[in-house]
Amino acid sequence: MEQEFKYFAFISYSSKDTVWGKRLQRKLENYRMPATLCSERGWKRKPINPIFFAPTDIQPGGLDNELQERLKDSRNLIVVCSPNSARSNWVGQEIEYFHQLGRTNKIHFFIVDGKPHSGDPDTECFNPVVNKLGMPEILGANIHEKVFRWSWLNRERAYVQLISKLLGVEFDSIWRRHRRQLINKCMVWALGIITILLALWQVWLNNQPFDAHVTLKEATVHNEHLPPLHEAVVTMILDNETKTDTIMSLDKQGIFTNIPHRLMGKEVHVTFSCRDFISVDTVVKLTKQIKLDVNRNPEVYGDIRLTLWSDGPLPGNTVNIAGHEVTSDSEGVIRLQIPLAEQRTFYRIAASLPLVNDTLFMPCGDDDILEMKLP
Repeated sequence: MEQEFKYFAFISYSSKDTVWGKRLQRKLENYRMPATLCSERGWKRKPINPIFFAPTDIQPGGLDNELQERLKDSRNLIVVCSPNSARSNWVGQEIEYFHQLGRTNKIHFFIVDGKPHSGDPDTECFNPVVNKLGMPEILGANIHEKVFRWSWLNRERAYVQLISKLLGVEFDSIWRRHRRQLINKCMVWALGIITILLALWQVWLNNQPFDAHVTLKEATVHNEHLPPLHEAVVTMILDNETKTDTIMSLDKQGIFTNIPHRLMGKEVHVTFSCRDFISVDTVVKLTKQIKLDVNRNPEVYGDIRLTLWSDGPLPGNTVNIAGHEVTSDSEGVIRLQIPLAEQRTFYRIAASLPLVNDTLFMPCGDDDILEMKLP
């Protein structure tokens, strides 16, 4: 009848290799075997369990006796091989005691540093007791064996080598599956990293300042006889800053730089002022491209108000301005509004009486006079 063991394996190591010992314990105890093999051999999905590892499992008091009992209760002995363990008397005693139990064929070596059989105390990874006991040729699973280009894949291969020896199965029967899982895991990790990087890039991008471009569009009927828009001043009032730019013509843009991205889509206050155009004071939604409708002021070149004069106001006299007949009122004042489409920067004037000047230059106002020559 096969002996029952409390532990699947006992890990022997130097205290200087504690990190490797803990790592190996976690790797073996959590290794999941293929379901088909488990079904064939009656294993659990995690058959290499439990593993005895002294720093976490040993109880205080009676160290030597307890270690001997733990070794007796272990099916396998795993030696973490390195120049540190090769110089460790404690590791040598554990190997020797397990050999005395008649389980030499259950001693397995996992090489984490150094060179096997180098003969140099600085690099030798096998404890001298191995030669002393005349143990058969030892290969051991070596994490530094250069089978693949990537060191992490060589480490994984060494883990599977050790697992296949512990369970007595063909290496290839689990390595192909393990490597496929590693590739899938790498792909998942890579996809996850790419997703995270894209998300971080998007967050970074969304928090970068941006430039807002303001385009002006003349909403009124265009009149080519009037001066074009020139030197329009556009002001944008943000939370705690006012930005101003001058737009030289309708085919140019105003550019407002370094606007905090948190203001994107928020409402901001915008003003516009320009000679010959109606001022704008409005609220717009802040985007990278803003279009602002502007209207020409019809009063600048269309609102005519002047006084007929000849040594004094001349009431009741009719003049023709740009084809429009208008008569001065009782104070000699002429009032006329020219439609926007007909407006010009100057108008020709005709009257029944001779005029000192038959051209009216715009704009004009209450102080302007149209002087007539009386007979």
